[in-house]
Amino acid sequence: MKELIKVDEKKYAEALVLDNTSILPGQEGTIRLGVGRLPSDNRLYIFAHVYRSLKPGPTVLMIGGVHGDEVNGVMITRNMIEEKVFEKLDRGTVISVPLLNVYGFINFSREVPDGKDINRSFPGTMAGSLAARVARTLTKKVLPHVDCILDFHTGGSSRFNYPQIRYSKKDKIAEQLALAFGAPYTIQKPIIPKSLRKVASDMGLPTIVYEAGESVRLDGYSIAKGMQGTKQVLQSLGMLNDANLSRSNKTILFSKTGWIRANFSGIFVWSKQSGHKVTKGEPIGQIKDPFGMKTVTVHAVREGYIIGHNNASVVNQGDALFHVGYDYEDIAI
Repeated sequence: MKELIKVDEKKYAEALVLDNTSILPGQEGTIRLGVGRLPSDNRLYIFAHVYRSLKPGPTVLMIGGVHGDEVNGVMITRNMIEEKVFEKLDRGTVISVPLLNVYGFINFSREVPDGKDINRSFPGTMAGSLAARVARTLTKKVLPHVDCILDFHTGGSSRFNYPQIRYSKKDKIAEQLALAFGAPYTIQKPIIPKSLRKVASDMGLPTIVYEAGESVRLDGYSIAKGMQGTKQVLQSLGMLNDANLSRSNKTILFSKTGWIRANFSGIFVWSKQSGHKVTKGEPIGQIKDPFGMKTVTVHAVREGYIIGHNNASVVNQGDALFHVGYDYEDIAI
């Protein structure tokens, strides 16, 4: 898989120029990309850490914190910087952006001040909202330099995702990167309009999305699997040689997923959670009214695996409770 992404060796020998800062092969550096100001007049920056091997190879972008409250992705990217993983590259370049949405991170928020989602604002514009400006800065100044993208996310508010990689079925290179990552679950998902994956696809950049854990809360297993998978992708591209890496050798590939929703409002108690296999008709949770008068059992509607579940203690009718993957097959890596 080393030659999965073709590299122009002559172009690689040139300096990588990111926001007027030049980084030659064999060098590393941290670049601050200005994206806006707060009402306090404090500047907001995107920190991009660049690591370049002397030997030509792909340029991989790792990005966390597109949603500011999704801290597991931030930890994956910053931990790999702290452990000096990228300083040991055999070939190629890594651009690591641990935290894209600085404002959301500070405020425990998915969005930016105007309530807009950066991951629904691509390719963005510097004449638009803060979300659009952040998206435009990444699109204009960073994406033209990369060959593929690893984008790290978690579940939304109170929703836990079992470690999983998502990719577009139409992108064969992304599929191979997803399988190389070796997450417990691998899921075919269509591209969402105005997302990072959409603008990357338009630019011909294979992108895989790692989803694991829950917003605001750190999850050690999700972080460890994310770091392991990233190293496996770098190894598969010939960029990293880690003899001590404990590799995943299988994944479950899902072609379809669906939500089981609450048909009753009340206190939600799950008996099955993310990572569990379920059979059609099996009881997997209960919703209880707060007065001790009624209990409704939640059943699995098909055979599959729970890829995400709701940790909210109180739910309303129609709320998403379990995300189930089906039409699956075991894949050896």
